[in-house]
This record gives sequence, C-alpha cells and structure tokens, in this order.
Amino acid sequence: MSDITLPETGPTAQGASAESSFAAWFAQTRALSARQLWVIFHEKSTFLQVFLMPVLTMVMLKVVLGEAIGRATGQDAAYGTVPLVIVVSAMFGSVVAGVRLNLERTSGLLSRLYVLPINRAADLSSRLVCEIVRMVLTTTVLIVVGWLVGFRMNPDPWAILGIYAVAVGFGIAFASIVLALAVNFSPGAPLVPLLSLVSSVLMFFNTGFAPASEYPGWLEPIVANQPMSPAIEVMRALAAGGPLTENLIKVTLWTVGTLAVCLYPALHGYRKAATAS
Repeated sequence: MSDITLPETGPTAQGASAESSFAAWFAQTRALSARQLWVIFHEKSTFLQVFLMPVLTMVMLKVVLGEAIGRATGQDAAYGTVPLVIVVSAMFGSVVAGVRLNLERTSGLLSRLYVLPINRAADLSSRLVCEIVRMVLTTTVLIVVGWLVGFRMNPDPWAILGIYAVAVGFGIAFASIVLALAVNFSPGAPLVPLLSLVSSVLMFFNTGFAPASEYPGWLEPIVANQPMSPAIEVMRALAAGGPLTENLIKVTLWTVGTLAVCLYPALHGYRKAATAS
C-alpha cells in the first residue's frame, strides 16, 4: 500500500490548474500589461525615447532631406518618412523594452514574478501586449504630426486599418527578436549596441529615402527585400496608392517567419532567465 500514489486533489493541484487556465492567463496578462504601460508613461527617459524621439526624427528628416527624397521618389517626402519613422520607432522602442527586461532580470524582479502563483506565460505575453499598445499610440502620433508636414492618408477605413496592421505586425516581429536575444544573452552582453547597429544600418538602406533602383546594382536587391522596405512600401501604397501585392506578401512572410523562428527561443530563454539563480 505504501507504493500507491494518490492523485493530487487538494488546494495545490487545484491552484496549479487554475494558474494554467485561459481565464487566469487573460486576467494576469491584462494586469501585467498595465504595469508595463505604467513604466512607459511614468519614466521620463522611456517616454521621451518611445514618443518624442520618433516625432523629432520625422520632422528632421522632412526638413533636412525632404527635397532630396521628393526628387528621388517623385512625391512628397512625407509619404516615405512617415512610414520609415513608424517602422524605426517600432525597432528602437523594442530595444528599450529589451533593456528594461534585462534590468528586471538583473534586479531579481523576473524571478519573483516567475515564482508567484500566476500563469507562466502571462508576463511574457504582457510585454508583447505592451508593444502592441505602444505601436498603436506611436503610429497615431506620427500620422497626426505627419499630416502637418504633408502626409495624407487614403480615407478608406481598410487602408487606415492596413497601415496600423503593418506597423503592429512589424513591431511584434521585431519585439520577438529582441525578447529572444534579451533572455538568451547574459545581462552584461552588448545587446543595445548590437541591436542599435543593426537598426541604424537598416534605417539608412531602405526605400523610405529613395527607390531601390537608386542604389548601386549589387545593393538594390538587398534594399528591396530587407524587412523595413516592404513594410514602408505597403504603408506608402495604402496611404497614396500604388502597387501593393508583392510587398504585402513580403512583409507577411517576414512577420510570420520571424515569429515562427523567435517565439520558442523567447519562451525557453525566458524560463531559463527567470529561474537562474
């Protein structure tokens, strides 16, 4: 009789079952998302980096390079700079989120959250929800400011929704890359310089500044097919008209492919980082 193991039916088993339920995940993701958003809006440095810097970048690009971009593209430079800065803000905002995650990991907050009786996926999903909210707000601010410098959107609701969908999709894909790197690299790894370097290179070699055909021949296919360019071109086409299908397929493949590659490393690395002593 001593070898018989009874099923767990007491409070521990019931609590574990409740923690892993969809209802628990949803409620706890909502609560932790509110915590993430509180940080964004109450830390001045984070708020400035996430909202003010993209606006200033867009205005400076319009003022400094507006005429050159206009001559290269044949249309108002705002139709290139607004989508460009929306995409760039997604990238650099995600880098800020990655830095914040590493700080919470170093301080022990990540471990404390992990051992609490909450759904294991709630904290990670709350960070992605925060990125979605951030991207929607940032895109709205940039579109409004863009209107002041010449950006006009197609009034079709589907076109407007498409611009937001591309911005959010690109942002979530890049955020998954950042999260996967942040939890799998050591806290002291040069995450920010690495990601900032990649983001800066992509920022200056895309179709937001000039058509791919204006770049050297060997660079043209790289510029046309790097992740930022299809996203920029889809938003440009939705706002002002133009070819859509090819770039929409490209941005969809980039988004889905990135999520498929990065989500498991992010989940596995998060568990390893949260349980590390």
